[in-house]
Amino acid sequence: MKAVERAKLVRSLRQESRRLRLLVLVIGFFLVTLTFVVLSKPDALLFNLNGRLSVDDAPRSLLIRQATDATADPDQRSAAAAQDPKPLDDFEDAEANANANAKATPKDSEEKSALTVRDPQQSAKKGPEPRLLGSSGGEGEKKKGHRKVTLPTVSNYTIRDAEDGDNAKQQQGSKPETETKLEMVAGKGDGSQQQDWDTAEWESKPLCDFSNFRANVCEMRGNIRIHPNASSVMYMEPASSKRNELWKLKPYPRKGDELCLSKVTELTVKSSKVAPECTKYHNVPVVVFALTGYTGNLFHDFTDALVPLFTTASEFNGEVQFLITDMAIWWTRKYHVVFKKLSNYPLIDFNKDTDVHCAKHAIVGLHAYMEFTIDPSKAPHNYTMVDFNRFMRRTYELPREAVSALGEIPKAKPRLLIISRQRTRMFLNLPEIIAMAEGLGFEVVVEEANVSSDLSQFSKVVNSVDVMMGVHGAGLTNCVFLPHNATLIQIVPWGGIEGVCRIDFGDPAEQMGLRYKQYSIAVHESSLTDQYPLDHEIFKNPLAFHKGFEFIKETFMDKQNVRLDCNRFRPVLLQTLDLLNQ
Repeated sequence: MKAVERAKLVRSLRQESRRLRLLVLVIGFFLVTLTFVVLSKPDALLFNLNGRLSVDDAPRSLLIRQATDATADPDQRSAAAAQDPKPLDDFEDAEANANANAKATPKDSEEKSALTVRDPQQSAKKGPEPRLLGSSGGEGEKKKGHRKVTLPTVSNYTIRDAEDGDNAKQQQGSKPETETKLEMVAGKGDGSQQQDWDTAEWESKPLCDFSNFRANVCEMRGNIRIHPNASSVMYMEPASSKRNELWKLKPYPRKGDELCLSKVTELTVKSSKVAPECTKYHNVPVVVFALTGYTGNLFHDFTDALVPLFTTASEFNGEVQFLITDMAIWWTRKYHVVFKKLSNYPLIDFNKDTDVHCAKHAIVGLHAYMEFTIDPSKAPHNYTMVDFNRFMRRTYELPREAVSALGEIPKAKPRLLIISRQRTRMFLNLPEIIAMAEGLGFEVVVEEANVSSDLSQFSKVVNSVDVMMGVHGAGLTNCVFLPHNATLIQIVPWGGIEGVCRIDFGDPAEQMGLRYKQYSIAVHESSLTDQYPLDHEIFKNPLAFHKGFEFIKETFMDKQNVRLDCNRFRPVLLQTLDLLNQ
């Protein structure tokens, strides 16, 4: 019996030993996990189960703005900015919680301040009393500098986790992400670094400007949410604001052209106190615009997109993010060097994007004025077409900045580029024109410009010449690559369309610093004489056929070619040679 009892006792001890080892393992695993959580996120234990920070339990350091001396240690400031704040519902909640905390009892304040970790040396110094965010201080407080606010922001962890690799690269080289977001939440910073969008001017300014006859533009500075799925841009207002704005626009600069705008996505810009949480944050300005409409035609590529985009975005020196509605991939590839020059960040297809974008500066629409021009009196930084011409030459790395006077380069002939066309407004006697120009001493180059032209190569051809000539059409848009003081000669078809031709290319050329010549053909130089008798109304009174642009285009552009009278045109080239001698 003793042997049996001894065996039972041994088995019992073994079972108890296994239970003890299992208990030790469980306790050890719990302690390791707890240690990891405390070391990685020390504030995590202050959260309740829904992941939101209770105001009553929040550390005081998360809710107050510390007033600091001008001689504060920079290392301490950057350490404070690097703290990882926790999420609240929205910016208004953050302000409301801060105001509620301002009314806390002294006992509550002591309990909360006990949770605040402070540097011993800093605590030893006698500093000014902390001021709660949202509370109204005296005049003396307003004049003092303040530390960046360390308070909860909108889904801080959501934003970080949702950002992809491209967005992470965008953040490199900038201020810490948390600090930047806190500036947006607080709307306040150091007095010496106060942002323009914090001023009363921006707060009282309407979100959009619809006064321009060519384009509607909305520009906002503050807390902005861009929600592509809802085709909306929201300007977040504080709870006390009475602003109630709602605008609808199509961000393509052809205002009033219903046919053109029929395929452009309409966006809603509004002030709001409620908005979806951010999933991607941009610490650079965001520009939203459309790429449909008339793009695909070289002239409209520039007058409707590239010139307005330069006017709107070049002031940011590449630090700007483009969100493009109705984006055509082939078009962005064709002009990828232009986009690369204007923005350091990948293009975002607005219609296919599902993120909610947060920014503190946003522009919806592009600044545009007359056709193919920039109005320096209205453009940011008074940009001109000279600036655009220089920008295009440098974007495509073109060697010639200006035309050299004849004779500066020995044995060099002035180069003349003739833009040929293959369908409409063709030169019917091109060999005769070439022979006449060569007889005057020009080296003649003939090229056709169309939508499939390789701009990187075509731009080099254009930049290499001193004179470019062609019949009115999109091909003349390539004058943007000409060197300064080069000459553009526009051949105007029959039909009383001199004014249109002057607006489309004459004025822009002169504003770019080019010399401009306009040659209107006579009746005998028009192929319309093959279609109508010489006594027809189309020759006697062409203005009677001006019944809308489409009718003019069909009658005088699509159905007309040019047989240039070389004897009549010869003086124009001689005048051009005189200009090159100056």
